[in-house]
Amino acid sequence: MKRKIILIDENLCNGCGNCVEGCHEGALQMIDGKARMISDLYCDGLGACIGECPVGAITIEEREALPYDENAVMDRISPKGEKTILAHLKHLKDHNELELVRQGIEYIKKHQLKVDLSMLEDKAPQKPSGCPGSMARSFAAVKPTGAPMGAMANKAPSMVSTQSELTHWPIQLHLLNPQAGFLANEDLLIAADCTAFAYADFHNRFLKNKKLTIACPKLDSNKEIYVEKLVTMIDVALVNTLTVIIMEVPCCTGLLQLAMKAQEKAIRKVPIKKIVISLRGEVIEEGWV
Repeated sequence: MKRKIILIDENLCNGCGNCVEGCHEGALQMIDGKARMISDLYCDGLGACIGECPVGAITIEEREALPYDENAVMDRISPKGEKTILAHLKHLKDHNELELVRQGIEYIKKHQLKVDLSMLEDKAPQKPSGCPGSMARSFAAVKPTGAPMGAMANKAPSMVSTQSELTHWPIQLHLLNPQAGFLANEDLLIAADCTAFAYADFHNRFLKNKKLTIACPKLDSNKEIYVEKLVTMIDVALVNTLTVIIMEVPCCTGLLQLAMKAQEKAIRKVPIKKIVISLRGEVIEEGWV
């Protein structure tokens, strides 16, 4: 599959650190006075950091890339020294990719690298790298709370269900890592931004037992990245199904088109369901395509 990856010319880099602030996913850090990619697993190829670089040291390269391989990444970064290795592993840990952290530690032990692994221990709360809002989290759905059943008896059914079915973060497709562990072998719900506001029982009817990502086919930029991410979710994360829920307005059909384009480019084939919500919040179409 093709992936867009940030490329840094360390000879041009002046160490200003502007790009690190511009990388909302925390894939870049300053190490020994140079900007370095510590984990291309989280680089979405959007190039937000490029506009922050005053010396033109950052470019994007698009190439055929194998699925993410922690051993290959360790091969690449280990010559850069202990600080870069630890920054990489801490970054994975911050994003809850504990299996990849384990693989990295096994690599260190196998190659007898001089790395102080005690630095990975949680000694005190630390500010996460990058934007905290894009840090990957996986959690259990919230259990419903509130008044006892007797007190609920006289309430309308629409007022009873208050349980959130969201089990992970982030959910915006630009921010979501397509190889996140919580996506593996799951059913994916791809929702247009407005649908959760239009349909009153969105969580219980559509989100329950699914993993969520949201996007707007009209307002979002660089939507080709969406196709590549969905291809990765199909071929690498091995999602079981795609459910695309959109509004009835014409521009919203673009989200379904992105999913179907990803299906065409993917090696695996998975079922795709289309759900259309009216402006009044009613399901007007639902079925497999």
